Order: sequence, then structure tokens, then C-alpha cells
Amino acid sequence: MNYKTLKTYIFLITFFSTMMLTAQSNLIDLVNSYSADKRALNKFYTNNESQEYYQRFTTLYTNWEKKVTAIDFDDLNQQEKVDYLLLKNLIEKETYFFNLDYKAFKEVVNISDFAKDIFPFIQERRRGKKPDAQTLAKILHNATAQIDTEIKTLNEKPFKDWLMAEKASKVISSFQKSLKEAYSFYYSYDPEFTWWVQKPFEELSTKLLDYANLLNSNYSKTSIKDDGSGIIGKPIGKDALIESLNFEFIPYTPEQLIKTAESQFNWCKEEMIKASKELGYGTNWKAALEHVKNTYVAAGEQPQAITDLYNQSVEFIEERDLITFPEMAKETWGMIMMTPERQKVNPFFTGGWEISISYPTQDMSEDDKLMSMRGNNPNFSRATVQHELLPGHNLQFFMNARNKSYRRAFDTPFWMEGWALYWEINLWNKEFPQTPEQKLGMLFWRIHRCARIIFSLKYHLGDMTPQQCIDMLVNEVGHEYANAEAEVRRSFATSYTPPLYQMAYMTGGLQFYALRNEMLKKGWTEKQFHDRVLQENMMPVELLRSLIQELPLKENFKTNWKFSTEFK
Repeated sequence: MNYKTLKTYIFLITFFSTMMLTAQSNLIDLVNSYSADKRALNKFYTNNESQEYYQRFTTLYTNWEKKVTAIDFDDLNQQEKVDYLLLKNLIEKETYFFNLDYKAFKEVVNISDFAKDIFPFIQERRRGKKPDAQTLAKILHNATAQIDTEIKTLNEKPFKDWLMAEKASKVISSFQKSLKEAYSFYYSYDPEFTWWVQKPFEELSTKLLDYANLLNSNYSKTSIKDDGSGIIGKPIGKDALIESLNFEFIPYTPEQLIKTAESQFNWCKEEMIKASKELGYGTNWKAALEHVKNTYVAAGEQPQAITDLYNQSVEFIEERDLITFPEMAKETWGMIMMTPERQKVNPFFTGGWEISISYPTQDMSEDDKLMSMRGNNPNFSRATVQHELLPGHNLQFFMNARNKSYRRAFDTPFWMEGWALYWEINLWNKEFPQTPEQKLGMLFWRIHRCARIIFSLKYHLGDMTPQQCIDMLVNEVGHEYANAEAEVRRSFATSYTPPLYQMAYMTGGLQFYALRNEMLKKGWTEKQFHDRVLQENMMPVELLRSLIQELPLKENFKTNWKFSTEFK
């Protein structure tokens, strides 16, 4: 065999081997259809706190469950089996939490009895049916009077807790928005409608706003809503936590995860003490951390500091040939400054398609300016710039848009945040931090991720309050108080973070680290592993493991991978 023939032969083997590993799934259209159906219904049934909405989505989930289970699982290839399990799991997860919402709705729906005769008007508006304006005006007027009667008796029948009160308030607010939309469709375009309905609608709309506000505060005073921190969250309880972990293919109880996090927390503390001794502070790691916080750059110099850190990490990774960085990914990442409003819940910079820099603005108080600068010093940021850019979130977004993009429907923080956190572990092991200041900076974030598992799970189990979480971050991790408060607010009082989000960083990182070690033992290089992960797009890490290792899969697959809990 001559050289040219041999070269062609090797190319064909490599080509077809790659094709077999990344065989396409014939379930792509099915996954896309499920996502499209949800978007269509959410756009059409805009009142998401109504009997109509809940009944329609109950039908959606039931029909899709039947559609998926009708597929012959044994006839699927490995990619398709994984997509089948991902879609089946997604439907089950969304159905579970949907049913919890539906149950909560049923407990308070009677507070909207006054609206029963108004719903037909909202429904018929979707097809532009001309309403009987005089009759509708009377219905709206009567509804206002009925609400007045209900308001007078509110104090006599408080809800058992603030969660029920909040749900009731949302039911009214959602109805008010739907009514306003329907009214706006006809107002001014239909003279008769405008003449009859304008005043009754305005009176009812005002009354609905008052009613929603009153309902929100109408709960038993034995129900504690605020522990003094001003942070209002919704602990989901142990049962929902366990179900959530199962849906994410995490085969551990909350208590086991807390124990693991505490073990990793203690390891981080030991390493911080080592770095503290290198700096001359002995075992006083807090004093050493104060020293590091004061390495912040002057106002106006943070963007350049971020760029420098980015260049250092990319150069470090490329020198070791750890992953493929597409040239366009390196070319097109962006940078913006975070608004003061966002910094209240995001005290540190975030990233994705662009890196959003959290740093003081002129209008902040002097104390807040200093806390922001200290909390975003370059040594702290050493662990997080690559987390947000390359090879972290920016590279994930770049590759997700170009590889099996339909799998973005299976978004999970254990993949998204776990991957970025895994690189913090990997770079630490490769001695990316050289000075004790750099080590303390990276360890600060690592111990913070451990603390996130502990305080978020304990909060949802009912064992910690938001204020106790803040105190833990200040006293045990070393956060500035304002930054700790913002972190806890972000964890529990915004829609940004679902219940398992904060614990997903370190847990997902441990999963990726364990999977990496398994693949290296099978003869893969780190670069092969890293590139393959990003070629498969988002999914729970256990299913990614089954996919790339060609493990046998069953239709009733349940989580069973006891991934390593040690990464030292």
C-alpha cells in the first residue's frame, strides 16, 4: 500500500468512526415539536393562572406522554435512546411541577368566582367576536361590586400561609392583565364598546389592583414570610427536592450532598490556611483573604484586568492543548458593564455571549463602591473569567448554537454551570494559580461553591433562613456583607435560579471530573473528552456518560451513577 492510499485509508477510518460516534438522531423533529407546542400554547393562553390554562396544559402533557411512550425504544440507536430518555424525563419533570402549581391554584381559585361571566369575553376576543357591549358593561359593574363584598370579609378568612396568599394575588393579577388585553383590542376601534365599557372597565381594573394587593397580605400572622433579611423565597421541601434530584439524574439524597459539600468545604479551608501561611498570616486565613481583597484595581481599570485574565487563561489552556478554541469564538466574545440595578442581585460579573462586569458606578455609596471593588479583585476573578468566557459559558453558548442545537430544550445547570466549575477544578490541578494570592482567590470561589450546596439545600429543607445563609457566607466564606446578601437574594428571591441551581455548580463539576477520569482510563486524551462534551450539547451528565461510553440503556432508565465525590 503506497503512502497516498494509506493516507486515504486512515482518513476514511477516522471519518466513519467519528460519524458512528456522533450519529444523528431521528427524534430531532419530535423534540422541536414539543418545544414548539409549549411556545404556541403559552402565547395563546396568556392567562397562566386560570382553569382554562391548567386544563389545556394537562391535556398537552398527557398527549405528549402517550406520544413518547408509543415509540419503539429498542429500535432506536444510542443517540436516539438518549434523546428519548431526555424528552421523557423533561415531560415528567414539567408535569410534576406543573401539577404542584395546579394544586396550589385549586386551593385559592374561589377568590376569582366574580370573574366567571367575564371569561367568555376574554376567550371570544381571540377570534374578534363583537361583544354585546351593554351586557358586558353590566357584568363588569357587578364584578366590581362583588369584589367590594369580598374585600370587606378578607380579615375574617386569612389564608393559612403567605404562599397561598401570594398565589391568590397572582390569580387576580393574571386575570387583570388578560382582561386589559381583551379590552384594549376593542377600545377606540369599536365606538359602541368604548361608550358602554370604558368606565366599568376602569373601575374594575382599579379594584382588581387593590384586591390583588390585599390578598397578598391576607395570611395568618403565624406564617413567617421575612426573617428580617428582606429576602422572600419559597422553600420547596424535602419531597420536591428529592424529585428534582431524580429529574437531574443525581442518585444522592440532600443530606448526602450536604455531607459531601461539607467535606469539600473543609478541604478548601485547609488549602486556604496553607496559602495564608505562604503570605505570612499563619492560620488566620481571614486576614490573608482581607489582604487579597485589597489587591483590587482602581476605578476604570477593571475591563483591562478582565482582558488580561482572559488572555492568561486561554494561553495556559492552549499551551497544554486541552480543548479546541474556534477562532471565531475567540474573536466574537463581548464585554459590557453591569447596571447598578443588576448588581443588587449579581454582585460579581456574569457571562455568556458576553461578560458583564460588576464594578462600582459613580452614584453608589462609598461603602458599596469599596465592597464591589474588593469582591471583584483580580485574584478572585482569576477563577471566574474563564468560567464565564472560554472554556466556560461563552464557549458553551458558541458550540451549542452549532452542535445538536435542539438539545437546548434539555437545559440543566448541572451541565451549564457544572462544566464551567469543572474547569476551575482542572486548572487548579494544573497549577494555574501560582502565587498565594492567586491560590486564595481561586479557593475563595471554590469554597463558595461548596457553601452554595450547603445553604441552598438546607434552606429548601427548612433548616436555614435567608439571614442565616447570609451570615454563613460572611463568617465562613469571607464575603463582603452586601455581596453575601445579593448572592442569597439571587439564590432565593429571583426567577433566575431554580431550586437546584446553586448546588449544581459543584455537583456538576464533580460529575464532569469523574467522567473525565473514566474517559482518560479508556485511553482518551483530555482534548478528545472536552471537545466531545461540547459536540453533544446540553443534558444531565449521567446521560452524557451513557452516550459517549455506549452504555446499555433501558426505556425505564433511572439514575444510578455514583460519581466520585473526591477531586483532590
